[in-house]
Formats: sequence, structure tokens, C-alpha cells
Amino acid sequence: MAIKLKSPSEIAILRENAQILQEILERVVREARAGVSTLHLDRLAGRLIADAGGRPSFKGYRVGRYIYPANICTSLDAEVVHGIPKAERILKPGDVLSIDIGMIRQGFCADLATTVIIEEAPRAPHEARVVRVAQEALWKGIEAARGGNRVGDISSAIQRYVNSHELSVVTNFVGHGIGRQMHEEPQVPNYGSPGQGPLLREGMVICIEPMVADGENDLIEIEVLEDNWTAVAPGATVAAHFEAMVLVREHAPPDLLGLGVFEPATVGGAVSR
Repeated sequence: MAIKLKSPSEIAILRENAQILQEILERVVREARAGVSTLHLDRLAGRLIADAGGRPSFKGYRVGRYIYPANICTSLDAEVVHGIPKAERILKPGDVLSIDIGMIRQGFCADLATTVIIEEAPRAPHEARVVRVAQEALWKGIEAARGGNRVGDISSAIQRYVNSHELSVVTNFVGHGIGRQMHEEPQVPNYGSPGQGPLLREGMVICIEPMVADGENDLIEIEVLEDNWTAVAPGATVAAHFEAMVLVREHAPPDLLGLGVFEPATVGGAVSR
């Protein structure tokens, strides 16, 4: 599939969608506290997306014969992504919660993700470090997303930063182009070599989304649980996932359309540092 450069009118819709979805994600994060189920967060996200005139891009998404059943993904602790919201999954202090959210509106997609820690807990400092490194790796990737660079410059910037903190990069999932389809070319891995891959050009809109775990190796492959969706980092205790939508500009810093990074990183309590 060819890389699709976006027109000014298409970029305007993508920007609006990304900003709306960022506001929705912020509202969902504010509801994420001890005693709340992940299903409650899912239903809230579905209502907010509908109120904005959109529809969830995840619900009904098909991979082979498996169809995703929820509006958002809610992944806990060593779960990296694609965790299914459930009534029996009640958040508790110290949980590391990743929320991945997507929306289709006016024929175009938006896709963001964030990770937060639920309140303070004795084990939170290690988890806070993993979350912080994943956040900062996202910014390293964004900084490299300049026209004239290549996709590998983004990938390498993320991997170098994560591995320099003795954490692992998840290899099974990648960032991607976005537009009328949620997943368009180019693929944007979170590991690789600088100067490699497709050239970044003015008008490309891409999602950069590092996924980080406290594994023992530089690179780590996920395992999928019996629900056929939830992806877990084997041997890890915690994972974090962040995602931003950026517009590539020629020989200039990227234009940040939507961002899945919020402060504080710990919700429902004081910030963990």
C-alpha cells in the first residue's frame, strides 16, 4: 500500500478529530480510579465518542476470525495492549492502566493511547519509572519525525532511549500512518536503525506509539492470552504504552495533532516520581 500524503482539508479534519479524541481520553482518565471497573471506562468512552458525532474505530475491528468487542482497550500491569474492558476488572491502587482509544468521524480516524498509575502504592516507584521512560521515548520519537528524516530515525530514537534505561521495547506492534483507515503506511516500528525505511515527507500523518516493558532483553515479543486479544509481555511485571498523532513538515519539527500524555501520570492520588 502506498503512503498517502494528506491535503490541507484532510489535515484539518484529522486535527479536529485528534483534538476531540484527546479531550475524550482526558475525561476517561479522570474517571480511572480505585473501585472503578474497566467496563465503566469503556462505556463512558463510547458515550463521549457518540456525543462527538463519531464512532469507535476499535469495536468490530477484525483480525482474522476474531472481532474486537469493546470501544477501547484497557490493559493492566504487564499487559501491553488490547486488554478487553470487563465488569469484573476493578481498578485498585498501584495498577498500571494503559488506555488505547480510536475514533472515526467525518470519514477519518484518530488514534491515541496513554498509561497511568492508579493512586499511590508501595510498589509505585518502579512502575512510575517505566511509565516515565515510555512517555519520554514518545517525545524522542516525535522529535525525530521531521521531513527529510526516515522512519528508522524515529524507530532508532525510541529504542536507544528505552534501552539506555535498561527497559525493553515491544516488537510485535508498530506505529503507523493514519487517515481514512486506522492503519495506513508507513509502519513505524519502535526499534531499528537510523537512516533506514521510508522517507518522511510533508503531508504524512503518522501515529508514533512506543510500547515499553521491564523485560530483561532490549527487545521483547508479546504473548496473546486465551481471549485472542490481550497482549502480555512475558517475564515482565509492568508495561506502558503511549501514542500521539503527528503531521510531518518539511525540514521542520512535526505538528502535534493529538497527544496521549497527561500530567500527573498517577491518577486518583499524588504523583509518583
